[in-house]
Formats: sequence, structure tokens, C-alpha cells
Amino acid sequence: MIKLDRRNFIKGAGAGGASCALATMLPGTLAALENAPLKAVGKEVASICEMCSTRCPISARVVNGKNVYITGNKEAKSFGGKVCARGGAGHSLLYDPQRIVNPLKRVGERGEGKWAEISWDEAYKTIANQLNKIKREHGAEAVAFSSKSGSLSGHLFHLGKAFGSPNAFTHASTCPGAYVVAAKAMFGTKVKRDMGNSKYIINFGHNLYEGINMSETRAMMDAQMEKGTKLVVFEPRFSIVADKADEWFAIKPGTDVAVALALCHVLIEDDLYDKAFIEQYVEGFDEFANEVKAYTPEWAAGISDVLAADIRRIAYEYASHAPHAVVDFGHRATFTPEEFDMRRALFAANVLIGNIERKGGLYLGKKAKTYNKFAGETVAPALGKPGVEGLPKPTAKRIDQVDEQYAMMWSSGGIYQTILDATLEATPYQLKAWVMSRTNPMQTMTDRARVVETLKKLDFVVSCDVYISETAAYADIILPESTYLERDEEIADKSGKNPAYYVRQRVVETIGQTKPSWQIFKELGEEMGLGQFFPWSSMETLQMLQVNRDTTELRRIKEKGYVSYGKPLMLREPEMVSTFTQTYSKAKPVDADGTYGSQLKFKTPSGKIELTSKKVEGMAAGRGVIKYRDVSLKQADELYFIQGKVAIHTNGATHNIPMLANLMSDNAVWVHPVTAGKLGISSGDAIRLSSSVGSEEGTALVTPGIRQDTVFAYMGFGSKNKELVRATGKGVHCGNLLPHKTAPVCGMNIHTTGVKLAKI
Repeated sequence: MIKLDRRNFIKGAGAGGASCALATMLPGTLAALENAPLKAVGKEVASICEMCSTRCPISARVVNGKNVYITGNKEAKSFGGKVCARGGAGHSLLYDPQRIVNPLKRVGERGEGKWAEISWDEAYKTIANQLNKIKREHGAEAVAFSSKSGSLSGHLFHLGKAFGSPNAFTHASTCPGAYVVAAKAMFGTKVKRDMGNSKYIINFGHNLYEGINMSETRAMMDAQMEKGTKLVVFEPRFSIVADKADEWFAIKPGTDVAVALALCHVLIEDDLYDKAFIEQYVEGFDEFANEVKAYTPEWAAGISDVLAADIRRIAYEYASHAPHAVVDFGHRATFTPEEFDMRRALFAANVLIGNIERKGGLYLGKKAKTYNKFAGETVAPALGKPGVEGLPKPTAKRIDQVDEQYAMMWSSGGIYQTILDATLEATPYQLKAWVMSRTNPMQTMTDRARVVETLKKLDFVVSCDVYISETAAYADIILPESTYLERDEEIADKSGKNPAYYVRQRVVETIGQTKPSWQIFKELGEEMGLGQFFPWSSMETLQMLQVNRDTTELRRIKEKGYVSYGKPLMLREPEMVSTFTQTYSKAKPVDADGTYGSQLKFKTPSGKIELTSKKVEGMAAGRGVIKYRDVSLKQADELYFIQGKVAIHTNGATHNIPMLANLMSDNAVWVHPVTAGKLGISSGDAIRLSSSVGSEEGTALVTPGIRQDTVFAYMGFGSKNKELVRATGKGVHCGNLLPHKTAPVCGMNIHTTGVKLAKI
């Protein structure tokens, strides 16, 4: 075991650029500890990154007793054995003197920044007493539970169920939810992109070169650089992905759906679509085709500022590469109230060329159960789920009514921002408490003032986090979670074209009194009198249940960190099906065309891809068919305000991390030279943005890489929490400018609005 001296390590980290000297001696932080001897768990440990939601496989080791070197896990081939800037900065998070390492209790006014260290016992007792009191007086549904999605959410939501509350939320409605809901409506499940094999890619603002997903980003890079794939980008600003494209079109914010529908119009009216595919796999084509008759390229040009000739040409080029072409269905683009139909239109453009389960197109993930069924043998072990006998089912309705108008949203994701409505307006009933884990709604939700009002009105707020984030600063109790480099977790499914699993494992021993979230919520549940619903004693117990007590397989997964099983399979790709059937002698018989096309089914009411959805029509009259609806995003005398991701940071989660804060500490506002000239603004000038809900001061970046009617800022900056802040206190706080609005059907928090720009 290698012993690390905290003081020596901080010296080493500081030499590498981390701003450790800026740490304030707040109670409960690492800087307040007298001595923190640190130990490495092993020489080289395979684990999972958590510097963004992609969660890439990593390998980490302690270097010279005072640093942690993080790189990609070479077993995960599609990730290239690499990490991005955020992933490489994980050590900076681990040893940051500003991270909290002891439980804290608020001793001043909520949000005032006055804290006292307390024991875990006192923290648990305080929380248990408060939550149980609220349950007795108002019902369990009066408590909301929210978490960053992924591994962090499961144990908190389990506690919420055991407690009896139906109100569990991830950040889905503030970022990735729309394309998932749209996919559920059309395919019945999520779909994935095979951009590495695509010969033509159309992109609507999905900036994989800044909002990095290592596997997909590398796949697109390889397609462009090695295979000559053409990339066409529609986006209001000249982003990094636009810079790397063959063609960039500065589309008007909010009009993506018009261009996507015009592409579909050309594909259908000019007879460029795959009729055989539509006949076999698609429901509602005639209704959709009738709707898009009116959506000509000329019509779209007048709305989007993209020339009709370009739209028609791109549709032809795209069709000529079918089925090995793709319209990227996006992740984060320009949000509008018509986000749901924008995503459906992007999916429709893929469906029309029949690229489903074909190389370079879209495909369904092949988890173990499905893959083994095709192979006729157990190629990959199916992960088990620990069942808990007697776990109560909440009887109250959710505050977001996902069983009604938002029925396509999954209940463990939910319409996150309805927490504000339930607290401030008792809609549909009064919320009294909020328990959250590693989530920062003060940055990721819209209308910051409304979020502050909510946090102040609640009877009780609990935050489980690594830092006193802008949101945690308003908590009554803060529970210090171990960083991802200090904790073990369940095996996670990373299946794509074939099954794959990976696992998070500790790299160093726990620092201070922090605990992994699974342990925190188990122990809290026990204090709340819910111990019977937490029968596992350790993380290894849970892992053993997952692999059905197969110790050999568990050891293999832990040693490699990432394990891929079998051969890649796409059901309608003859070459892949041939390799698959040659590998597995008991494999299902293939169709006459050498594929498994007849086996391709969808989890929709019709069993087919639904270009027109009766279910959606039942939820929202007039929305069964994908169509264009005009929206108003700004006033005539305003500019469009849009935001996006940057490769250095992860929305509202990494801006206080020393290494990343030093790399990028501000989010200058992009302004076109013509717009800036009219207002007498130059690069570096102090400027003010004002919207219907707030105003923000920042710095101008004058650039031709933005439309004249649009301004842009990266997300996550401008924190108002001055007690514990580095980069976040600088720049524009995007959420403070965005009004509290929700898109129909998908429930997305809308992230486009109008602002007025002025020089200070």
C-alpha cells in the first residue's frame, strides 16, 4: 500500500496548476483536516469515470505517492483507451481542499453559508426525524427525491420507494429527455447511433466535439478522417462540430424541425425513400406523408434561413448513401416548445431511408437476454436485479402527472422542474421537503430566482454531494459523498451491438468521513425505520446477486473493468449476421436474404415504428402526427439567447474543480460583429443581458461565428455561491435568464429565450 501525505500531495497538485491555495477553511472541508493520510487501493485499478454522464471506462493508478494518473481502459476498444480533459482532471476533484469530507448542518439562514460539522449519527437522526414528521403530517408524497442520473440515482430512489414517495427525478427534463421520449413514442425504446460506419452524417447541433462522448466522438472522428464521411451541420453558431463539418448552415434558433420536415418532404415526394422498409416495419406512413406534403424546402427556407436548394441537395446526397447514412437525433440542441416533434422529425428522416439495424445508421442495444436468444446459447451472463420483498408501492400520484399528459416520460426520470410548481403553488399538491444527490438544479433548471424561492420555502432540504454546490448551499443538512475514485458500485450494463459490462472500483482509500451514496442511503433508511428494505450488507453482496453468485465471472469483470461478450450484431446487416451465425452453431435460422430482418420488432402498440402515434394522440390531441407548429421565442427587439456544452466542463458539475477551473473560468458571450457594432461593443467589454426573468453581467466575445440575431454562452457559470467558488462566480448564469417553461409531451425545460444586450 502506498501512503500519501495530504500536504505533500497538495503541493504536487498545486504545481500542476490546481488552485489549491484559494481554498477557504470552511468547516467540514478537506482543507480543515489536520492530517489526512491517503492510501492507494491497488497498483492499477480499472474503474468508471464520473466527470460527465457518459461514464467512460478508465484505468487509474497512484504516481509517486502524490498524484493519481487516469487514462482510458484499453479493454473498451470503442473508447480508444483515452479520456477527455474532464476525465483526466478527476484527481483534482479527489484531493481538492474545498471538497467536503464531514457532514454539515446549517446554522444560519438558508443560503447564508454558515455551517457546523456534525457526526453521521446526528445527520441521520435529524433527517429521519424531519422526513418521518412530514410523512405523518402530510404524507410521503410531500417529499421529492432527485439525483444525477445513472449509478447515483438507484439507491436514493430505492429509499424514496421504501419511504412511500412516488416523486423521484433525474435531470432528464433539463437535458437529454426529449430524444428518449421521442424514441419511445416511435420505436418503443431507446436507439443508438453507428456513426463510425456512416458515410453521410446530418447534424442538428449535437456537438460531440465539445459535449464529448468518448466512444461516439471517436467514431465520428474516425468516420470523417479515415473514411471520408461527409458531415453537414445545422446550428446557429460556429461550434467546434460546425468547424469540423464539410458544410455549416447558421440556422435560425428553434427552426430545426422545419428543415428536418423539409428533408422528409424531399425524400418522400421525390421517391427517394425505402418503400420495402416502410411497408414491413412502419405504421402511420400515409398520415405522415400527407402532413409533410406542405413542408417544401422553399417553405422551410423562409422559416430557417437555409436555402431551399441546399435542403433539396442535402436530401439527395443523404439518400444516395442510404442505408449507411444518419441524421443525428441529437442530445442538446436549440430547445423550443416543439422539442418533441423536432426529435421525432429527426428520427423520421432516418426511418425513411431504412437505416435501422444497418451499418452507419441506427440500431437497438443488444443486452444479454436478447443476444443469447439469437445465439441459442449463453454468450453473456444476464445481470440479476436484487429483489426486495414487500417494498411498498406509492399510492399518491406524482407531482408531474407522468401517468397523464407526460405518459411517455419514465417515472424515475420525471419532469424535474415540477418540484418548483409543487412547492410554490401546491400544484397538484404541496411539497414540503427535497432530498437530492449530486444534482445542481440552481444551475441546470431555468429561472434561478424561482429555484431559490423554492429552496427557501421548503420545510427541509438535504443534499448529498462532494462540494457545497450552488444548490447545496441552501440545504439544511449536507452529506459528504465519496468521489468516484473512492467508491465501489454495482456492475453496470454498457451493451451496444453486443453485450458489455463494466464496474466502478475504488482507486484510493476513503478520505475523511465521506461515504459512498449506496451506504449513505442504506444507513439513512435504517435510521428511518426502513431497514427491512435494505437487506444487503455490502457492495460485494449486491455484485454477487447481480452475477447470480458466479464468483469467477465477477472476478473477471473486476480484473478487466470492462468486458465485452460475443460478436457485434445488427439484425439487418448481412455480413454481421453471417459472422454471428458462423460463430454460434445454435444461432437462430436466418431469413432468405441472410439477415434477421423478420425478427426485428418494436415495443410500440403496433409492434412497428410509428411515424404516427395513436398513443400520443390520446395524450395530446392533434399531436399524433409529426408536424410543424410556429413558436415565438423572443420579442422583435430582442436577440435569441442559446447555450451549449464545452469540452472543459460538464454543465453545472465541474466548474469548481481546480484543474478545470484554471483551464476555463469564464463564459464570454458570443456576439456577431454587426450586432456588436450597433451597440458599440468590442471583445472584452463588460455587457449586460436582460430577459423577462433576470439579468446577467458578463464579457463580450465578438465573433462572426454566430448569427446576427443570436447570442450564445456556455452553461454552468455565474454561480452566486460566494462561500465556495472558483470559476463559477465568473460569467453569465444561464438559468437566471431562462423563463420557467415546459414543452408538451416530452416535458423538457425550455432553454431558448429572448434577451436584450447592452454595453455596461
